[in-house]
Amino acid sequence: MTMTDRNDRAFLPSGGAGSPGASLADLPEWNLADLYPAMDSPVYLGDVQKAEADCKAFADTYRGKLDALVAGPEPERALHEAVVRYEQIEDRLGRIISYAGLVYAGDTTDPIRAKFYGDAQERLTAASSDLLFFQLELNRLDDSLLDALAAKPPLSHYRPWLEDIRKEKPFQLDDRIEQLFHEKSVTSRAAWNRLFDETISSLKFKVGSEELTLEPTLNRLQDADGEVRREAAEALAATLKDNLRVFTLITNTLAKDKEIADRWRGFRDVAESRHLSNRVEPEVVDALVSAVREAYPRLSHRYYALKARWFGVDALNHWDRNAPLPKVEQRTIPWTEARDTVLDAYRGFSPQLSDIAARFFDRRWIDAPVRPGKAPGAFAHPTVPSAHPYVLLNYQGRPRDVMTLAHELGHGVHQVLAAPNGALMAPTPLTLAETASVFGEMLTFRALLARTTDKAARKAMLAAKVEDMINTVVRQIAFYSFERDIHTRRAGGELTAEDIGKAWLAVQTESLGPAIRIGPGYETFWAYIPHFIHSPFYVYAYAFGDCLVNSLYGVYEKSDAGFAERYLAMLAAGGTKHHTELLAPFGLDAREPAFWQIGLSLIERLIGELEGME
Repeated sequence: MTMTDRNDRAFLPSGGAGSPGASLADLPEWNLADLYPAMDSPVYLGDVQKAEADCKAFADTYRGKLDALVAGPEPERALHEAVVRYEQIEDRLGRIISYAGLVYAGDTTDPIRAKFYGDAQERLTAASSDLLFFQLELNRLDDSLLDALAAKPPLSHYRPWLEDIRKEKPFQLDDRIEQLFHEKSVTSRAAWNRLFDETISSLKFKVGSEELTLEPTLNRLQDADGEVRREAAEALAATLKDNLRVFTLITNTLAKDKEIADRWRGFRDVAESRHLSNRVEPEVVDALVSAVREAYPRLSHRYYALKARWFGVDALNHWDRNAPLPKVEQRTIPWTEARDTVLDAYRGFSPQLSDIAARFFDRRWIDAPVRPGKAPGAFAHPTVPSAHPYVLLNYQGRPRDVMTLAHELGHGVHQVLAAPNGALMAPTPLTLAETASVFGEMLTFRALLARTTDKAARKAMLAAKVEDMINTVVRQIAFYSFERDIHTRRAGGELTAEDIGKAWLAVQTESLGPAIRIGPGYETFWAYIPHFIHSPFYVYAYAFGDCLVNSLYGVYEKSDAGFAERYLAMLAAGGTKHHTELLAPFGLDAREPAFWQIGLSLIERLIGELEGME
């Protein structure tokens, strides 16, 4: 199931209108009938059977025959016909597994849904094994021949995809080994992912007199009452500690699974496969990581020292890191207000952007309520170009939830705009996939800030944005450093829960600084981060996207007319262009050493503004 997920990127309350206890009734639940009417519907079952038959027929037609195909008459047309047929099958496969995954996300503790999702994975994995040969055989064609064919219509339409898959060529294995890796994924990585999901969704955390699931417990860490925050942190630590055995086993197993695959494929670095899939050069990521780590004292250390002074202490307890500012009114934001806030902010930038985002509300493409068993966090799932994206939230009326809505709608709009590129070229590398989401947050924040005149409310909003940026940039790079350490050390043998906890505390201490007092129990908090399980090394994409958007927004503020059109064109490109091509119209280049400093300096300026408000 492909999606973008948001976790541990908390926001502080921003003050303003709204009343405590405002009703969250009538939150929308998504309508998955746009994909299939029901799990047992004849349409769904018929599509699964057709997909299985189409995969087999495709293999019968083309397996072992591409050399002869390109040696025949009008080879570019013949190969184009094969790619179109392949793309249509991929779209159908994607629709099936997207539906199954979304049904499962609605309640991962329901055995019926879990079986449905597991069965879908097994059948589609088996069916799609008949498609594995296609990209492998394409990559065995002579480079100059394929380049010449891809330059001619109609195959030229797929040239970006053909060029993209060529980048995988050095790391591809023999067909039979690729098939083995593919088929065993159901009982290896996918199975351990599912175990994590079902475990984390079933956990209960005793906060005071209540037993809560993960999402509401994390929400209590931003309560105005410090005692509630402490209880939530202790509940998290206690329950996670009780389940560390299974989380440690999952982490060790997946890290070893990845090490085996990387070794067989010839990847030299633990994160090299992620860089390849992101279509970003390792040196660009290294420059980002170095720039952020060097900036820790100027960013997180400096800000948390300032926040500690606001609270009248030398250092904040770790459960107070995302606490709301003292003496700032807490509020519950009704869903309708959240919707209008985000759509108005989007409309101020581009009516087209707002109109696309409005479809998610009007057509029930959003699932917002917190429910037992529901997947925690938030994500935007693109599904397939022949359908439309869906957004999952766990909306609880906090200002952070409004920003999460703005974030996920950014993903959704991006996915809608990119869909016309088709199933093969609509997907965007993770680094650029975060651009529209973070830009959507920035639009919403700037719109709210512009209409806020009260000094205390403005201070709270600026603090909220700084904390968001720290969680997006500093925290995610710390997470990346933690992952690198765990995967590197795992190559030498299994790690104990204590080993992993010590590694976690080391990166947290470095990134958070001396103004955060890390107490007992915090060593377990690595266990609930889903990115470590589902998408190793995903996390740097958040920092990449935030710094990129800071630079992009700076261009927007100084630009003449036409910026919105160029921005929408960038999103509409999907996965057809490299990041250098997409950023060139804005005069930006992520390969430049100074590029990352632009984004980091904006965070510094906001911290400086807050210091001036003391």
